[in-house]
Amino acid sequence: MFENLSDRLNATFKRLKGRGTLSEKDIEEGLKQVRMALLEADVNYRVAKKVISDIHKRALGQEVMDSLTPGQQVIKIVYDEFSSMMGGSHEELNIGSRVPSAVMLVGLQGAGKTTTAGKLALFLKKKGNRPLLVPVDVYRPAAIDQLTKLGKQLGIPVFAATQDMKPEDICQAAEQMAVQEGFDTLLVDTAGRLHVDDDMMAEIVSLKQCLNPTEILFVADAMTGQDAVNIAGAFDRALDLTGVILTKMDGDARGGAALSIRAVTGKPLKFIGVGEKSTGLEPFHPERMASRILGMGDTLSLIEKAQDSVDQKKAAALEEKLRKNQFTLEDFRDQMVSVRNMGSIKDLMGLIPGINKKMLAGMNIDEREFVRIEAIINSMTPQERQNYAVIKGSRKKRIARGSGSTVQDVNKLLKSYTQSMKMVKKLNKGGMRSLRGMLPF
Repeated sequence: MFENLSDRLNATFKRLKGRGTLSEKDIEEGLKQVRMALLEADVNYRVAKKVISDIHKRALGQEVMDSLTPGQQVIKIVYDEFSSMMGGSHEELNIGSRVPSAVMLVGLQGAGKTTTAGKLALFLKKKGNRPLLVPVDVYRPAAIDQLTKLGKQLGIPVFAATQDMKPEDICQAAEQMAVQEGFDTLLVDTAGRLHVDDDMMAEIVSLKQCLNPTEILFVADAMTGQDAVNIAGAFDRALDLTGVILTKMDGDARGGAALSIRAVTGKPLKFIGVGEKSTGLEPFHPERMASRILGMGDTLSLIEKAQDSVDQKKAAALEEKLRKNQFTLEDFRDQMVSVRNMGSIKDLMGLIPGINKKMLAGMNIDEREFVRIEAIINSMTPQERQNYAVIKGSRKKRIARGSGSTVQDVNKLLKSYTQSMKMVKKLNKGGMRSLRGMLPF
């Protein structure tokens, strides 16, 4: 989403870093390029003007002019101001001490409220909460069925609402159910409209009074740009929002909404939706996003993704196998699945400091290759997965037929595996400290 902005900023900073000293003219010319980059990214005009003014004041101060590396100091100032513009630090979801507490999701139709409700429920479940999904959209055809189906897929209970019930009655009955069955959080998926109207606002204001929620989260489509910021303002005036969730942040939008929404509305951006998977909801960290935009990577997010995807007991067992050179094809497959569960390989590599867009564009990463490898290993017998040496010519043909691949593909996998095992043996000689660097945790 921020690729064009990142490219423009990096080109500007490259010119600044190449100079031993910076004059006021150099800084003003650089900030002019930063301002243009922000406006092209659809950042609110007033927000862009203020952040450039703040950067300008600091950049002309002693911390830059007296620095041995003035270009680097300017980049640090831009990072600080971008982070501040987006909120400064992450704000946790406020579940509150009252049980059950309610979280209302509001927004226009098509923004992704229902999908986000499921993602948020799964996020809370992983944190140890017991969420109950509550569908109160009795207007959109199949809206209740959509949330019910989603809850079933995720293993999260959904209140059995029907279209002939009133939204307020649904909320009251769901609250009673939560008390009786021990659910600690109600995730209320409210109805949306194609545009802001009085009837919708009156209904969600009534639901707010009924539920007394600890969180009212505005769900907006990041692809709508500054419209999302303006609509958030309308909802905030009626409801006093506590936060915002931007969906479709992995799309082709320019990112202005994410950069502007805190500064314009005063409400924190708490989560971003990235992808269609149920795990595609990330807590929003302004300082990490600023780091990504400036091409510095996001190591902390990469570590968190690994921690969420890797079972620590399995990781310890795997480390023991590697130490004893007992790493099998089955382990090879399981580790590959763990890495795939973390997300797109290119997206993961984009979080690594020093990896830029051009480098990623030059990498020929075919995600389907991982599916093919998994299919080949799954077509092997348990004996073959444990001891690859038994796989001879006739077995390779059978494995290729069973996985829809070729004997050449099977040979390629076995060659890759044996080369990996040779590397493991070498690393074992250097101690497990160096070996840990191979593992995705």
